[in-house]
This record gives sequence, structure tokens and C-alpha cells, in this order.
Amino acid sequence: MWENLIFAQHKFGDFFLMDEVKQIVAEIKSRNFRPIYFLMGEEPYYIDKISSFIEENILEVAEQEFNQTILYGRDTSIDDIVSHAKRYPMMADFQVIIVKEAQDLSRSIEKLVPYVQNPQTSTVLVVNYKYKKIDKRKALYKALRKNCVVFESKKLYENQVVDWVRRILSPRSYTMSPKAAQMLVEFLGNDLSKINNEIEKLTLVVPKDSEITPELIEEHIGISKDYNNFELRKAIGNKNMQKAVKIINYFSDNSKDNPIVVTVALLFSFFSQLLRLHGLHDKSPRAVASALKVSPYFVNEYIVASRNYPMKKVSQVITILREFDLKSKGVGSSAIPQSELLKELIIRILN
Repeated sequence: MWENLIFAQHKFGDFFLMDEVKQIVAEIKSRNFRPIYFLMGEEPYYIDKISSFIEENILEVAEQEFNQTILYGRDTSIDDIVSHAKRYPMMADFQVIIVKEAQDLSRSIEKLVPYVQNPQTSTVLVVNYKYKKIDKRKALYKALRKNCVVFESKKLYENQVVDWVRRILSPRSYTMSPKAAQMLVEFLGNDLSKINNEIEKLTLVVPKDSEITPELIEEHIGISKDYNNFELRKAIGNKNMQKAVKIINYFSDNSKDNPIVVTVALLFSFFSQLLRLHGLHDKSPRAVASALKVSPYFVNEYIVASRNYPMKKVSQVITILREFDLKSKGVGSSAIPQSELLKELIIRILN
């Protein structure tokens, strides 16, 4: 099932098919194995998916007991990894060595160079180097590029994740409304693994060929469709004080699920985009969507907000949000409850 997800469109600027991932999977399916798969980068989702695919598809189940080894970076060393990799398989053509959490070996990872330069042809070594990447100027990267796979999984920005969510649902015969996707991303951030887990839960209870709506998100994930940062942003953009106050009162009563630091960060992003919008010469919906990198569905919200907040006011709000970012982290306001900070913030933005 996950193969369909991994082929979904992935955005680093513009959407394009994950050709590199598709090629890795296709080569494995055709039994054309590389001696080393070095999987690195800030986004662990694709690293985990590729590693799991290798773990499940190179060896037969009967071969795995003697020929598949899982190592963990914190419990092993480069010497141990090389020692395992140089062994010969038992009653099989290949052995698979998977090193998970290899980033824990970052200080010694360059010691892998001699093995990379002369790898064991009957070994498939998979290195999961999460949340960071190796220095591309050093010998290890240059050696890996010659006859191994080096895959870099980049982190998506939150505005990109909304489209990613909707696209990974397509192979499963589901759609998701823009608002529902926005709710999911604002609640879970840009962690693709967490988002995918919630989508898995939704597809178990929602019939195929259905649209996942804000109501379904609220019912099955527990995110309020009326009281969330998306609705707060919209209320502030519309200068709807009454609705904004209702939402922050809800946030105050449910502070664990609605931390002020997240609200401040999202509002800062929103007003930063408004500042960018004011600087645009072409303010047509298409130009705004492209410049702000937002879904066309939300463009009107930004245009309305830009009319309610002239550039001078937007600059003032950004200054206020910087102040409250510090306050939300306890700088100069350790004794002030979150509920009071939120109320003060909204009043200062809207007045």
C-alpha cells in the first residue's frame, strides 16, 4: 500500500513525481540491488518507507532469520557495521544489514569510507541517517555517489504539506476538503509520519470514494472544526472580534491541545504573508496564490485580510507577535496565564 504513497507528488518548490524514490523501488523489485543505500535528511517519513520496503522485499521470510540484521547507531560502531557487512550470506544470495538511527554515529561516520570504496557484493547495507545529512564535501559522500544510492529526504514546509496530504489520498480513492487538510496540518505540523498515521485511521472508518470533511476530522481525530488556529486566523483577518474571543476562550479551556506558542507562530506566518502580499504588483488571485505558496482556495482570505490590515498595521502586528512569542516562552511573563496572554494578544491585534 505504501508504494502508492511514496509515488505521490512531493513538493520542493513545484510538485513533481518522486522519480528518485520510484527508481529505488523499481530497481529492488527487479532484483537489481545496490551495495549500499544511504538514506539521509530532515524528513524521516520517506527514509522509513524505503528502509521498510528493503527489509520486507529483498529476502524471503525463510532467509531473513540468518541473513537480515538490524543494528542501531547508539548501540553499535562503524567497525561493527563493517564486520557484519563483510560476512557472507548463509544459504542465500544476499544478506541485508539495516542500521537504524545512524545519525548517532555522526562523529565517526566518515570511517565508513574504506568499506564504501570496496563493498561486499553479496551484502545490501541500508543506513538510516535521519534528521541531518552528511557533509557533501567530504570523502564519504563522494565515495557513496559512485556506485551506491544516496537519498536525501527534505522537510516540507507547512504550506506544502496541505497539498501533500490531499495527493497521498488520491491513490486510496479519497479526497479531502482544503479546510480539513488545513486543520490536520495545523494540528500535527509538518511531521509526515504523524499525518500519515492519522490518515490511516481515517481510511479505516471512512468509506472509499468519499471526501474527508472537517466534521470527520473533528469526529475521528478530535480537532474542533470551529475552534482551531485556522478559524482564529480567519476571524482575525476578517476583524471579527466576537468570533476570535470565542476561539481563544476555547483555547484557554483546552490549553494542552492549543499551546499559545503554536498560535503565535501561525499568526506570525499569516501576517508575514500579508506583508508580502502588500508588496506584490500583481494582486490577481493566481499571482497571490503563486507568490504566497498557498492553495487558491485560501487566496480570498488573504485578500480580505490585506484590506483590513494596511501595510503599516501589518508591520505593527508583526512587532506585537514577536513580543508575544517571547512572552509565550516565559520571557518577562512567567506569572501570566496563557489565557490572559491570548486575550491581550487578540485585543492588541484587533484594536
